[in-house]
Amino acid sequence: MSTNRVEFPIVVNAISRVGAAAVLLSPAWKDAEVSHGLALTSPRHAIADGDGVAILSRHLGDDSVTDLDSPAIQQTIRPKDNGGAPAKVAIPPNTSENEEVVLVFSSGTTGMPKAVRHSHASLGEATRQWVAVLGLTAEDRFQISTPPSHILGLLNLLAAAAAGARVRLHARFDLETELRSIEGERMTLEMAVAPIVLAMANHPNLESFDLSSLRYIMWGATPVSESVAEVVSARSGVRFLPAYGASEVPVLSCNPANRPEDWRLDSAGLPAPGVQLRVVSLETGDVLPSGETGEIQASSASRMLGYLPEEATDEVFDGEWYRTGDVGWLEREGWVHLTDRSKEMIKVSGFQVAPAEIEAVLHGHASVLDCAVFGVPDERAGEVPVAAVQIDPTNPVEAEALQALVASTLANYKQLRAIELVDAIPRLPSGKVLRRTLRDEWIARGNRPMNPG
Repeated sequence: MSTNRVEFPIVVNAISRVGAAAVLLSPAWKDAEVSHGLALTSPRHAIADGDGVAILSRHLGDDSVTDLDSPAIQQTIRPKDNGGAPAKVAIPPNTSENEEVVLVFSSGTTGMPKAVRHSHASLGEATRQWVAVLGLTAEDRFQISTPPSHILGLLNLLAAAAAGARVRLHARFDLETELRSIEGERMTLEMAVAPIVLAMANHPNLESFDLSSLRYIMWGATPVSESVAEVVSARSGVRFLPAYGASEVPVLSCNPANRPEDWRLDSAGLPAPGVQLRVVSLETGDVLPSGETGEIQASSASRMLGYLPEEATDEVFDGEWYRTGDVGWLEREGWVHLTDRSKEMIKVSGFQVAPAEIEAVLHGHASVLDCAVFGVPDERAGEVPVAAVQIDPTNPVEAEALQALVASTLANYKQLRAIELVDAIPRLPSGKVLRRTLRDEWIARGNRPMNPG
């Protein structure tokens, strides 16, 4: 449970080398989320910094937690400059390449986050794919502010080590710092999600920074907004390289890094080396021809071993094919187009948020009779969660109090942008919430709550 710091890849590599598996908890998580993650994975020891030390000590005991900032640890872990030589991570003796090595968390539509189990083989393949699609070499320098517990942050660090590239780590995103770093340290790659790109587009003095060293800005984890990307490119002279992946299959597609003349903002790119993509009908499950819209499915050696809890695994696989839950279509040449998600996940600044997780917190309040959480478009974050809540008229509560309850229970990116008080939650006869109806009505009102608290 660590922030973005140089000790993170050292520790993950060390865990791998002794044949153990690293469970990556988000440093943004609060007590309830950490408790769930620990119960799911049963770790024997914890390594953390900041607030994570106290949280994990409460659950595991002081003797089972290593504080990365303790003087003893700082004297022990001293990074050494290997001259940029690619890192060689050998699988420990007597360890199968199919044994799990890293567990990251991906929220599901039915509740709390699931643990995604990756093996030495799957994570190694994903790392090779990421190096290939980004065109990474030992000459590259790129900066990372994506959380290392997120699959993108982890993959960036592993790929940099494998390629011998240099990395500038940032504990948190600060646009001025990142722009100065690109200019002063001649960065060649920049990683971006929607909030970063929007901040660049709105920067009053973007033109004053020399960003000419950048080969491209990689845009992933959130959908590309073409108009915002075009503004940044026009002002900075730097183009974008859209890519697409998932925690379960980390690298799915990317625009071809070695063919800038082919880069497109309307597509997430071509399938990564070793990745097969297909589209199936949402109604019948039949494989569809190019040009027709359905669920995108993927087959690759980089796919996860499965989830914890194990019973959640079967529903996301169709034989060897991983069901992404994303809706889109493929061009005849393989270019990927994403149009929607069949899953109900809300993607906030690249983080997956499960409506059911927020709903569980709201349902815990005595005044809440029913509720439904849905995602609405947001220019800065891509999407943000909003809740429709039916209140017990005999036991009223203010919307602000419910927002405060969620804020005190869940991570910041899971907090509600607004709460709409309704007479009833729209549902099908089966009980399924009509989230799309709620979302469409919200958008039609201009993103204004019908009854703001």
